Amino acid sequence: MFTKTDIEKYFLAEKQLGFIGLFIAAALVITAIVFFFFLKTNFYKGAGIPLLLVGLLLAIAGSAIYKRSDNDRIRNVYAYDMNPSELKQKELPRIKKVVKNFTIYRYTEIFLLLSGIFLFFYFRNSETQFFWKGFGLTLAIMALFIFIVDTTAEKRAKVYAEGLASYLSKK
Repeated sequence: MFTKTDIEKYFLAEKQLGFIGLFIAAALVITAIVFFFFLKTNFYKGAGIPLLLVGLLLAIAGSAIYKRSDNDRIRNVYAYDMNPSELKQKELPRIKKVVKNFTIYRYTEIFLLLSGIFLFFYFRNSETQFFWKGFGLTLAIMALFIFIVDTTAEKRAKVYAEGLASYLSKK
């Protein structure tokens, strides 16, 4: 049975993920800066680009999730008892869209993972293309990391969506 506690748990997990994402983002950006300004080889310059981009994207996503989680949790817990029609009209369509977007993210991440692997192996023996070798290796690692994070978040979102739909079907 879907309860207010399930709503609380979902949004608290979202908030925790956003907070952890901010720390990981900071670590990725700092590592990219070290690669660009201190290690300075072509391999590390190439490796630094995916680190910087993923770090910035993760910082944006993590801060947005962290900021909105409490308001979403409060609004939906209130709606559970006081206004279930809001859950049906707003929250259920929102979470269904979130779940659908994970499919797009998954295919994008798989494409980036395969692209990174291709670049790494294509340039693995080239003495003059270390930039692309570093870029490819880090792109593949970052794509795999984000794939794992998104797969976990998608599973949690599906459970929440199914529970919400089950609750609303009885109302």
